[in-house]
Amino acid sequence: MNEELKSALEALKTEIKGANATEAKSMIESLESKMADVIAGEVKAGNETIKSEFEAEIKKVQDHADALDMKLQESKKVENSSKDEIKSILNENFDRISQVRKGNAVEVKADMTLGTSLTGDQPRDYNFNTVMDPSQKINVSDLIGMVSISGGTYTFPRETGSNGGFAYQTEGAAKSQIDYTLEMVDVNTDFLAGYSRYSRKMKNNLPFLESFLPKALRRDYAKAENADFYTKISTAATASSIVTGNKIERLIADIAALEGTNYDVNGVVVNVSDWWDIQVTEASTGAGYGLPGVVTYDSGVLRINGIPIYKATWIPADKYLVGDWSRVNKVVTEGLSLEFSDVEGTNFVANNITARLEAQVNVAVEQPDAVIFGDFTAV
Repeated sequence: MNEELKSALEALKTEIKGANATEAKSMIESLESKMADVIAGEVKAGNETIKSEFEAEIKKVQDHADALDMKLQESKKVENSSKDEIKSILNENFDRISQVRKGNAVEVKADMTLGTSLTGDQPRDYNFNTVMDPSQKINVSDLIGMVSISGGTYTFPRETGSNGGFAYQTEGAAKSQIDYTLEMVDVNTDFLAGYSRYSRKMKNNLPFLESFLPKALRRDYAKAENADFYTKISTAATASSIVTGNKIERLIADIAALEGTNYDVNGVVVNVSDWWDIQVTEASTGAGYGLPGVVTYDSGVLRINGIPIYKATWIPADKYLVGDWSRVNKVVTEGLSLEFSDVEGTNFVANNITARLEAQVNVAVEQPDAVIFGDFTAV
């Protein structure tokens, strides 16, 4: 037995006296580590009897620890585990270790894991269809008509009133005279536009970019157009005078009011939250959910007496528009266009590309009386 190992064993027998469980555990682990190094050195030197000698010395240490009545199970568990582990290594690899000679290497095998065995990144599968934010439920331009013009101003005449009326003629007297007043209304179009600039390297390295960008620009253009057109329509529209009833009752009252002025109501627009609130209206107080008979829901369309109720996110909660939408038009001088340029600005020297989306448009509320703007909370 190696003299250094013997000295360490004798020292351990002396030091372990009076030690607590934690200290004893630390001493044994330190010695076992040293034993493993010494055994490896002896085996490499050709001393093949070291295995049995080592096991005998381990037993002596164990017997000595037992004699000191070290009762804490954690220490014994560590000792037995360490001893069994070393024994297992020697038993499984003794023949291979014993063949080690100068010039031969020992192959130490371990389980392979990504963290320990892979340098770099693992292969990936790519989906080049970008997961995009959604477009709005409906656009203002889906509700209204469109007028194309060649210049930048759309002018139309609007009747604003009249004086006099038809009447039966009194024999010998003048017939009834009727005077009409008109106004010429101008709607000037302008560019609603935006652009995005990106590097050529980004284009080359991200092959999905050129399909994603046009869709994203069109979506955001529609959001901007919806916001602008809503503001102009709600400002020009006739304010509702209805201040009582639930949401269905108020809409019916405004539909009746608009039809009472000879306009044909062909759509109502409400916020998404109000659309769903209408769905849970009770047929009568305490009757539970069940829409009143005048309200239907078919093919995904909510209707009041056959008139569709559209849900939109560009109209605020508790606001609504009841309209004859044939009296509102989108005026277009230049339609929506998407262009790419690599020579705009400093693009050529900076290796950038500019994507521009724009249209020269405006909205014409040709007859403000044809649209009613209401508030469900008005009292």
